[in-house]
Amino acid sequence: MTAATPKTIPEYLEQLRAALRDADPALVQDALYDAEEYLRSELAENPGTDEATLLANIATTYGAPEEVADIYRDTEVQVTQALRTPPPRPRRGLLGQFFGVAADPRAWTAMFYMLLSLATGIVYFTTVVTGLSVSAGFAILIIGIPVVILFIGLVRLLSLVEGRIVEVLLGERMPRRPLYVGRGQPWLARIGAMFTDPRTWSTMLYMLLMMPLGTVYFTVVVTALSVSLGLVFGGIAGLLHVAGLPDHWMVWDGVIVTPWPGLLPLLVLLGVLGLFVTLHLARGIGLLHGQLAKHLLVKTAQH
Repeated sequence: MTAATPKTIPEYLEQLRAALRDADPALVQDALYDAEEYLRSELAENPGTDEATLLANIATTYGAPEEVADIYRDTEVQVTQALRTPPPRPRRGLLGQFFGVAADPRAWTAMFYMLLSLATGIVYFTTVVTGLSVSAGFAILIIGIPVVILFIGLVRLLSLVEGRIVEVLLGERMPRRPLYVGRGQPWLARIGAMFTDPRTWSTMLYMLLMMPLGTVYFTVVVTALSVSLGLVFGGIAGLLHVAGLPDHWMVWDGVIVTPWPGLLPLLVLLGVLGLFVTLHLARGIGLLHGQLAKHLLVKTAQH
């Protein structure tokens, strides 16, 4: 059943949202932003034209909501296929799946994200805490209004930046456009919409959580890599020393060699296994964090 021709921009956007109800929320946000940007630009360029007449004309150029939804779905499939990293070859058996993680790019990029998250977490946490403090301090003054607007705008910008990092490193589809703040609304209504939008507060919550999460992620990766590499190189150094090679060939000066040289290969093996376990752990955390970011940073398709 074909929907009635929209008479206003909000009706057009609502029909587009309904047509994309089963699509990824990040895709819906991008489509709604593009549509509203285009429609309001056309309306601004034709100030004497009735909105219903303009929408009827646009339906033949930009497309009806159902047509636009189909275009975005098709484009999303093509872009996803073009940007998707080559999947690792399927491994048979438990050993193949365990060691095959080394060939999965997402495991390495997730590990890099965990290292990077300490820095981004500090930036996000500092921005939110400082912004809330300054906004509360100026709330009773007229200057408090532009300060609040600037703060919320900065939070949304950082949300978009974090979304791009999450999509590139963790592979979770995130918005490529910001949330659209209705250009046709009075500025007081736009400010009110920012405060009443649950995504504004969930974004701040995400940025506050990134401080402890980033600290944990960084600590886990650095500790796991340090222990694993220490076992590998320490065991190799011990084997070289036992073999009677000169001391300057040792990885570290003053290496303590175990009185049971037969245990040295076991230490190397444990270190190697630890590296693969770290990759599995990074990949799993990356998947979970991508879902957390999707839940807190992306506006749902129903709102």
